[in-house]
Amino acid sequence: MLDFTTLLVSGIPLVLVVFALVEMVKSFGLKGHILTVVSLLIGLVLGVCYQIAVAGSIAGFTFSEWFAVAIFGLTLGLIASGFYKWADNRFPERQG
Repeated sequence: MLDFTTLLVSGIPLVLVVFALVEMVKSFGLKGHILTVVSLLIGLVLGVCYQIAVAGSIAGFTFSEWFAVAIFGLTLGLIASGFYKWADNRFPERQG
């Protein structure tokens, strides 16, 4: 079974990687809701990949293990997109 305590140790650096990737995508001109969705998707993909990497192999995963992987990735994506949206609303880009 996958261990959700890794979210506290490795999840925080993963969120920072998501933030950095979103900033990179933002430099291509994406804005608003599409940027929030991109943040969610990047977090989801990185979270799922991280959990699979921790497990070592996906061979023989049960439904509950796949569900835990999906929830971990979704949680990471939601945290990243939610925090990004919160920060973007609080600290708007300055013109000039």
